[in-house]
Amino acid sequence: MNEPLEAVTGRPAGAGVQALTTRVFLALAPPDDAKDELAQVLRPAYDAYPRMRWNRIEDWHITLAFLGELPVAAVPPLMPPLAAFAARRRPVRLALHGGGHFDERVLWTGVTGDLDGLHRLAVDVRTLVRECGVSFPERPLRPHLTLARSRRGDHANTVEASASLAAFAGREWEAGRLHLVGSNIGRGPGPIHYRDIEAWDFHRQAGGPAEGCGS
Repeated sequence: MNEPLEAVTGRPAGAGVQALTTRVFLALAPPDDAKDELAQVLRPAYDAYPRMRWNRIEDWHITLAFLGELPVAAVPPLMPPLAAFAARRRPVRLALHGGGHFDERVLWTGVTGDLDGLHRLAVDVRTLVRECGVSFPERPLRPHLTLARSRRGDHANTVEASASLAAFAGREWEAGRLHLVGSNIGRGPGPIHYRDIEAWDFHRQAGGPAEGCGS
């Protein structure tokens, strides 16, 4: 569900001073049945490793571009060009597959399918955002879906949980929407909660002039 921009700035309702920045990224999200399939596989790990900081299923996403902390006023001008961008793109077919970890701290499941299309999509959306005057650090695309983070001193749990996903091969699905997400809500010792600021459907027929900021 999309949220008003003020709902993802990390300020409680009725606060006298509005937040000046919000943390933003662009992403794809698996459909509910693909998420349910993975959640079933993870059920033993949920029980075995309750101290891990498990992400909420509704927050699972595949990041295309992490824009970082942006001024709140910089976000609305991105929406029309992103909407036009999505309207000219085809969906990509992907699947969740296997598991692994980053530095024994972050548990993830991998992504397979049309990885060439996924990389082109990430390159193009990053180029568009920069053409709109928003600078952000360049990070290589490592397609994955973050599932959990370990607590201090519990890194072995992450390694064991990733091994339990080695044989997982999820169903193929179509990534049909581009999500503009805010991640300020829930900052603190627990999991970060994400909220869609806006999301746009990809079109099944692509073509026509290239997208651009202000076009």
